[in-house]
Amino acid sequence: MEQNPLLVILGPTASGKTKLAVKLAEALHAEIISADSRQVFRNMDIGTGKDLQEYHVNGKDIPYHLINIKEAGDKYNVNEFKEDFYRTFEALTAKRVLPILCGGTGMYMHSILQAQEYTAIPVNERLRAELLPKQKEELSAMLLNYPKAIVAHADLSSHKRLIRALEIADYLQHHDFNPVKRPLITPFIVGLQIDVALRREKILTRMEARFKAGMIEEVKMLLEMGVDREILIFYGLEYKFIIAYLDGELDYETLKVRLGTAICQFSKRQMTFFRKMEKDGLKIHWFDATENEADLYGKVMTAYQQDLSF
Repeated sequence: MEQNPLLVILGPTASGKTKLAVKLAEALHAEIISADSRQVFRNMDIGTGKDLQEYHVNGKDIPYHLINIKEAGDKYNVNEFKEDFYRTFEALTAKRVLPILCGGTGMYMHSILQAQEYTAIPVNERLRAELLPKQKEELSAMLLNYPKAIVAHADLSSHKRLIRALEIADYLQHHDFNPVKRPLITPFIVGLQIDVALRREKILTRMEARFKAGMIEEVKMLLEMGVDREILIFYGLEYKFIIAYLDGELDYETLKVRLGTAICQFSKRQMTFFRKMEKDGLKIHWFDATENEADLYGKVMTAYQQDLSF
């Protein structure tokens, strides 16, 4: 089967992924595929940090995909992302255009780079409702009742993922499953890392800028458009905390403190997930995100071109 190159830029929030991806895309005549679980939604711009102006560089618009493809209030899952990704990836590859996958949603990245076939297995709401009250230990014990072949690749790291593992195991016991054949991808994965203290500083500075840019007003607008407040809370982080502020549950200063803390915790979870991807066998080439843009770009480009020469 023919191999197809994919350049991947991943890293925690506020690490400068988009700027680097755009600079590389300009040089390599590439196009960017976003791997962000919230930037798929229209009218959710400030809160999700779309920063679409970054896709314009040196007088050129760099094409991007999987941003603004769903209405605010809709839901979007890993399997939908996979379908959208492969459709875009195959279209670009057919034109001999290099795709650059860029984002911080680890599950989305993982589903492509680890070829997770089981994301196509449907949700079983009845089973989920039964499993939700159970403790992690109970769920782990239940997995032992299924054949090893079914649960060999189960992720046991959280309550939510244990429930999904049981959901998949239950489905496989009662249904045939024929995974879709996908093109073979040859990835070069760039990871941006940043010191924890500096990452926190960048996160809080960016958050402050987004408040000044009208992030609260954006959430008000979404509510006025008729987007369900529970869906906005489901989207998490900025939307969850601003809803609490608008409902009078938080004052403005408490909103900023709690949201800043939550985003920093989220960035830590992102890095933990990326390290897990390495443990699963993926080679990530790590670079210091605090280097000046020109040096960082030069080092990444050199490493990518050297990889191509092997």
